[in-house]
Amino acid sequence: MKNPLNKRFVKELKSDLGKYVVLSLFIVLMIAIVSGFQVAGNSMIVAYDESFEKYNIEDGNFELPMKAEESLISDIEKEGVTLYENFYLEEETNLDTTLRIFINREEVNKVCLMSGELPVMENEIAIDRIHANKNELEIGDTITVSGKELKITGFVALTDYSALYQSPTDTMFDTIKFGVGVMTEEGYNTIGDAHIHYSYSWKYEEAPADDVEAKKMSDEFLESLLQKTMLVNYIPAYSNQAIQFTGNDMGRDKVIFGGFLYMVVAIIAFIFAITTSNTIAKESTVIGTLRASGYSKGELIRHYLAMPMLVTFIAAVIGNVLGYTVMEDFAADMYYNSYSLTTYEIIWNGKAFVSTTVIPLIIMFLINVLILVNKFKLSPLRFIRRDLGKKKKKKAFKLNTKIGIMKRFRLRVVFQNMPNYITIVIGVILANVIMIFGIAFPALLTNHSEKLSENMLSKYQYILKMPAETENESAEHYTAYSLKTLETRGFTEQVSIYGVVEDSDFINVEFKDDTVYISSAYAEKYDVDAGDTITLKEEFADKEYEFKVEGVYDYSIGIAVFMDINALNLTFGFDEGYFNGYFSNEEIIDIDDNLIATVITEDDMSKVSRQLMDSMGNMMGIFFVVGILMFMLIIFLLSKIVVEKNSQSISMIKILGYENKEINSLYVVTTAIVVIASLVLTMPLVDLVMEVLLEFMFFMYSGWMTYYVPISNYVLVAVAGIVSYGVIAFMQMKKVKQIPMEDALKNVE
Repeated sequence: MKNPLNKRFVKELKSDLGKYVVLSLFIVLMIAIVSGFQVAGNSMIVAYDESFEKYNIEDGNFELPMKAEESLISDIEKEGVTLYENFYLEEETNLDTTLRIFINREEVNKVCLMSGELPVMENEIAIDRIHANKNELEIGDTITVSGKELKITGFVALTDYSALYQSPTDTMFDTIKFGVGVMTEEGYNTIGDAHIHYSYSWKYEEAPADDVEAKKMSDEFLESLLQKTMLVNYIPAYSNQAIQFTGNDMGRDKVIFGGFLYMVVAIIAFIFAITTSNTIAKESTVIGTLRASGYSKGELIRHYLAMPMLVTFIAAVIGNVLGYTVMEDFAADMYYNSYSLTTYEIIWNGKAFVSTTVIPLIIMFLINVLILVNKFKLSPLRFIRRDLGKKKKKKAFKLNTKIGIMKRFRLRVVFQNMPNYITIVIGVILANVIMIFGIAFPALLTNHSEKLSENMLSKYQYILKMPAETENESAEHYTAYSLKTLETRGFTEQVSIYGVVEDSDFINVEFKDDTVYISSAYAEKYDVDAGDTITLKEEFADKEYEFKVEGVYDYSIGIAVFMDINALNLTFGFDEGYFNGYFSNEEIIDIDDNLIATVITEDDMSKVSRQLMDSMGNMMGIFFVVGILMFMLIIFLLSKIVVEKNSQSISMIKILGYENKEINSLYVVTTAIVVIASLVLTMPLVDLVMEVLLEFMFFMYSGWMTYYVPISNYVLVAVAGIVSYGVIAFMQMKKVKQIPMEDALKNVE
């Protein structure tokens, strides 16, 4: 015999259709977004992982000051590696961008042709797809590279540049100002060798099993190289951001989106639990009768649990279908907008299904079943008597009679609906965090960009391959060196060491013996103060240095250490009077380009904020919209419960002669006060959560961004919340108006 309780599902669905539709749509939206990103991300990660073998990606590369003799190559290959010439030219274009040009590679770091054709003529070039898109270039267009006009024949992805890092020391890749491309050997040779880099890629004869073994093999290979030749640059693949960053970042995205989904599902589960509790309160006499008639607690718990689980399951299925179709394309476009990825195929992933369907169902089940089990601990008699309180109260909580009657009434409403209002506060906090994240991120990047011009050590910062003199009177020489931090939270990064002359015009610091100043960015990121000792290590050697911090220098855009130039030269074994860089507020034009390794300008420093805004700017709008929707959903459903739970009382006071306007002031306005108070009073907590969240996000990026959210952003979120609640309040006022007076005569004990 079928359970007769099952017949109530259709009636229950009809009576609360609006609630179930809104909740299911929200779950569908969230699961579709997360599923889409997980499906696209997982499929791309599989393609990314397979690309190492498919495209024969290098195990590392090093650069020499000149082309190696055959005897040197033969000697190096005795170390169990195979070397490949991977020379490149680094040239400026007519688009104010830098293009790194390779000869089309067919042995190592093979090229993935995305569209069009590879070049076959001297005046043809195929360039990176994402760099072309950012600069609005199409196949068939012509670009000027070092004065030579080249026709674009195709778009490619270079597998060793999935993230377009121009230098291993860069804090962020740059898809706008930096790109890569390939030409025929004849075309490559026509450009000239003024800016040639003699880079060699290597592959081990026996590939390392993991990064630990790769590091050990790399250290041994580096030691051997240093005995054979002079290195300009050396970077193993396991630490090459241009190769590794994409895989690491997409992996972090899955964790972030998964955590976000679970938080949202938990909130919705609480909403389901509270609405179910409200239904139980309304049907308590029926439940008591059923229990007295022989129905077990388990049967009733399963009955009230069925609808939330069914709604969640159907929403999860629809969300996954949308995730694998509509949202997958959207997510793929987001990834392709940031990374130079090869082609991929959609792959069914069991883990994605578990994280977007099974785990949300488990969260929904656990939260609801715990609350239902707690509800059904009461005896059948107490259900029949509508006595659902945990403890019997002989009289209501006493309020001071000096408080006005209307205020006391509102306080009673708050106390009687405390679980609903607590959930409103929690929901407001979560929605505010999501909304603030959506609008504060661009503000943070804008603030960082504005600080660049104020915090630049000089308008032009030159790093030389060897000391070279200039007649530019505004130029001041310095010594540049680079060390790495010790591993912190599984992360290590390069630290720029500046050796500064006494009475510097650019860095206003008086150095003492054996002490250093650190940048404010360093101090803030690694929580270092004056008087502390920091330990840094060599990048290509097993050697560590300890420095006593004399003070913090106001330089918020870079992880840097400042010390006396003579002390730096002595510490790192340079000759007295050595320097390899210039600070200058004017462009230096009398030093041979071949002697200049790098020129750092404001545009170079702004690539972090520029790239993050370009990569994530579109996503920020999504967060703001989701936050608004979550806010409206939570407030609408819970304020609706408050009105429904008090419908009998509302009906009674209508009989006593109160008008709808007065009743709204008691119930709707009370909820409004709670909502507005939550919006305003929780802002300091939201600010703290945002600071922790953004600092956690940015810690894994090289460099630092000082946390900054303008007050106007919080005002905007508060106004958006108040306006949203205004719409909801109008709907609740209509509901109050529809409550009939005869409700007061129902269920009267």
